[in-house]
Amino acid sequence: MNPQTTANAQGPPSSRPSAWLSWLWRWEARLKGAEFQGSCIFEGRPLVRKARDARIRIGDGVRILKADFIGLAQPSVLNALVPGASLEIERGVTLCGAVLCVSTVIAIGPGTVLGAGSMVLDNDFHAPAGEWDWSEDFKTHARPIHIGREVVVGAKAIILKGVNIGDAALIEPGAVATRDVPARHIARGNPAVSEARAANEDRG
Repeated sequence: MNPQTTANAQGPPSSRPSAWLSWLWRWEARLKGAEFQGSCIFEGRPLVRKARDARIRIGDGVRILKADFIGLAQPSVLNALVPGASLEIERGVTLCGAVLCVSTVIAIGPGTVLGAGSMVLDNDFHAPAGEWDWSEDFKTHARPIHIGREVVVGAKAIILKGVNIGDAALIEPGAVATRDVPARHIARGNPAVSEARAANEDRG
């Protein structure tokens, strides 16, 4: 039997240790409130947190990995911070030590890859309080993020609140996306600047 199949069955798998662990991390994520729409492979234990009445939905064929193969020892993080937050991960997405923190909506299209240490953050986490202080605030200035299908987000790239990423775009490693990136464009730099991708340019 295929270890990937056994890892996503309702009961524990009877195959390799890696399949057992994948099943265990899926079970733990479900216990914390994540919804699964089909198979999902885990390599490494993710950090999953979901506020009451928030939603984390994971599509079929998603792979949730830890980023240790390039020396970045970091789990993937799925964090729905407040009631009503919605994290939508469509089929065939790969997360490799990626951090997703949502207060409104983060939607990731089919086949998208988020590289090692990349972050998608739809809020500021804090807001000014008085003249010198800061308060914890996940909601006030939060804005939805939509990432299209077959997007590649490079290692340690950051996508900030309110940004829309078009289909087949490439966010280069280390880029900080503060504004929309059109379909089939490359975004590089901090803040990221977009340019059309050459017809023969390799996305990956």
